[in-house]
Amino acid sequence: MNISQAAQQSGLSTKALRYYESIDLLQPARGPNGYREYSRADVETLQFIQRARACGFSVDEVRQLLALHRDPARQSHDAKQLVEEKLQQVELQLKALKAMKVTLRELADSCAGDDSPQCAILSQLASRG
Repeated sequence: MNISQAAQQSGLSTKALRYYESIDLLQPARGPNGYREYSRADVETLQFIQRARACGFSVDEVRQLLALHRDPARQSHDAKQLVEEKLQQVELQLKALKAMKVTLRELADSCAGDDSPQCAILSQLASRG
């Protein structure tokens, strides 16, 4: 199938397919005319990539997951370790976002939000400590 068909079936853009090829996550065959020819296995790989990226895995992490997926001698604990590491990262991000939410709420509550040029938000952001 051509790149448009593979993109449609995988749920990705043609730009994403070209990008994943450029970074060697996928190498579709080339026809005599030089056009990419995607197989069903290529589409399944693209779907794998899409699902992994949707879970927040970086390109390098996806590369590791793909290598495990393709390795019949793999050990499941390797995949679990990658997921556990990602989970720890997400937990840290959530804590940081919650702290950011508290700070933003405090900033919003400190400001009268009227027509006055005095703004507690701007004053607090400008203060050094």
